[in-house]
Amino acid sequence: MAAHRRPRSKHRPFSGQYGRTAATLALAGAATATGLDGSAHAEPRLTPAQVKAKVDKLYHEAEVATEKYNGAKEKADDARASLDKLRDEAARRTERLNASRNALGSIAAAQYRAGGLDPAVQLALSSDPDSYLRGAALAERAGFQQARAVSRMRTQLGDIDRLRTKADGELAGLKSRQAELATHKSTVRGKLDDARRLLGRLSAAERARYDGAADTAGPRADRSRSQGATAAMAAPGARAAAAISYARGAIGKPYVWGATGPDGFDCSGLTQAAWRAAGVSLPRTTYTQINAGQRVSRSQLAPGDLVFFYSGISHVGLYVGDGQMIHAPRPGAGVRLAPIDQMPFAGATRPA
Repeated sequence: MAAHRRPRSKHRPFSGQYGRTAATLALAGAATATGLDGSAHAEPRLTPAQVKAKVDKLYHEAEVATEKYNGAKEKADDARASLDKLRDEAARRTERLNASRNALGSIAAAQYRAGGLDPAVQLALSSDPDSYLRGAALAERAGFQQARAVSRMRTQLGDIDRLRTKADGELAGLKSRQAELATHKSTVRGKLDDARRLLGRLSAAERARYDGAADTAGPRADRSRSQGATAAMAAPGARAAAAISYARGAIGKPYVWGATGPDGFDCSGLTQAAWRAAGVSLPRTTYTQINAGQRVSRSQLAPGDLVFFYSGISHVGLYVGDGQMIHAPRPGAGVRLAPIDQMPFAGATRPA
């Protein structure tokens, strides 16, 4: 019997369905291994220069979104103030209308109580017809005045309806601005988070070099350099001098997006606060500040002028003379003195 048994094969090759299954599993395993290997290298090591370039780009994009946020916030604040004003006016008019209604109601009730008899019968029964006729004349005049009061009430109702319709429109506009605010706020935070993650990949020494590239002298040295620049080139007027003095006092304070001081600033918040200290009201954003005053060329710059950068007018500083400005550059870098040629120049404005 044993002679008829088939010998057991030491190497049984895969074939048919088993072969196809094994090949599929092998390919899948290879793909998985390749995928794992690829994911391990999904974020290649960036050089410090590459990190700086990416972070600078993210900060610039965040500043663009910040200025859009500032503009939307200004419009939302205006819409909220307008809505509150309309609601207050509607409430006052409604109160006056209710007072008129109460007065008319009292008159109508008195007329109803006295109006049970026909006027001719009242005259016939009156013991003093002359007095009755004088009273009837007064009643007629009172009726005319009452009719005018009713007409005024109708006008008041129409005014209140128009106020409420306008308030509804302001409310819809406010909601739209609030949604726009939320969008820009999310964009700013996303860009800043991305920048922080990239900076976290630098060593302590590399991070120090990155921060030092933007602030080589430090706030104290910046302040003394600013004083030297303004001394060498005097401000053209008392207001410009006051604006520069405020900006100089802000050196070293942190960049805070959306802030207008006194403890932190973004770029347009700093220039707005500086000129506000000089008694001049500037709009909130870079792209509106550039139109607030007389345009000047780069060759005509004087201390106190606003200097703008990038094609989208997304950054602004306060010129202090000698090719220098005071500005709030970016998160992590406080208000400081810097050369105006470190960014692409876009224009300048003289507020006063």
